[in-house]
Amino acid sequence: MRFRHPDGTTVHLAYCTNVHPAETLDGVRAQLRDHCEPVRRRLGRDRLGIGLWLAASAARTLTEDPSALRALRAELEHRGLEVVTLNGFPYEGFGSEEVKHRVYRPDWTEPERLAHTTGLARLLAALLPDDVTEGTVSTLPLAWRTPYATDPTAAGTARRALVTLGQRLDTLAELTGKSISIGLEPEPGCTVETTADAIAPLTAIGHDRIGVCVDTCHLATSFEEPGPALDALRTAGVPVTKAQLSVALHAEHPHLPEVRAALAAFAEPRFLHQTRTLTATGPRGTDDLDEALFGGTLPDSTPWRSHFHVPLHAPPAPPLTSTLPVLEAALARLAGGPVPLTRHLEVETYTWQALPAELRPRTRAQLADGIAAELTLARDLLTDLGLKELP
Repeated sequence: MRFRHPDGTTVHLAYCTNVHPAETLDGVRAQLRDHCEPVRRRLGRDRLGIGLWLAASAARTLTEDPSALRALRAELEHRGLEVVTLNGFPYEGFGSEEVKHRVYRPDWTEPERLAHTTGLARLLAALLPDDVTEGTVSTLPLAWRTPYATDPTAAGTARRALVTLGQRLDTLAELTGKSISIGLEPEPGCTVETTADAIAPLTAIGHDRIGVCVDTCHLATSFEEPGPALDALRTAGVPVTKAQLSVALHAEHPHLPEVRAALAAFAEPRFLHQTRTLTATGPRGTDDLDEALFGGTLPDSTPWRSHFHVPLHAPPAPPLTSTLPVLEAALARLAGGPVPLTRHLEVETYTWQALPAELRPRTRAQLADGIAAELTLARDLLTDLGLKELP
């Protein structure tokens, strides 16, 4: 979906396909047929943006077989789909029964991460629509905090990898005329947990094609205020390459038994749900929701937020809610000012099948309905900010 900002800029809105498990190219093509095209049809649009997730094996197939890449591009066009952004954070196995810490490997101290991200940038340059010259890829925020924090060589290794990546992106732009930018995606528990944490390593690299992907669920979970966070990035000259529109789970009164019981329904074995609270001395947190509920280490006199991407349009029932107001405030700064701070927006609710059983979609049709409803909400927020939806 495309929108015209009042300044004349085109802003792209997509939804991320990491909600649909697929490790192979055949699986990706099935996603386009079974999920993405039905969502487009529900929205009544001739064209729908998707933030494509390509697992390492699927990406290798496309890299090694130019005819397969051409066929994928043709299929996207045939189904009324377009790709201007890729989710390069998960490397493989994102549809596994247990993901947890595995999603952070390989990290930016390992050569596989540089090779994979370089490959994704090259693939995206080939998949961009003919009338689009800029693409974005979101990626791991360097590493999970351990053992990175105790390895004296880790920061230097990651920095060198990103410098090399920047050089490759420059070469790619010269060869193709397509500018691909990479965004580190701050996430609780990682080396770069907040947007503030991103400023030092990115200014040290100093490359205008390497910036931040702002995920509004992560922003909210870390209790970052959108205005000051985005202002600090802008002051530091760190670009917001893309933003992921997502909301976290919010519990206003976590000391109450009924609130803890409601939260327990979201503690599940597949993904990490880092949980944070804001105390007088700053944020405190656990690495997973069950640790917060049963570990006895997280203060419960102030609200809790958990890294659980709940559907944008369907907050959980009381006594819980979502951080949709944080998303709205962030989007107002990202797209509602005199110029947009980013041109790529991506709805990223990948946890539909991790929701409590009574909230999960039971059919493909129900999932498509839910994704279309999320995109409708995002579209309405953008038009309320003065952007005009384009055909």
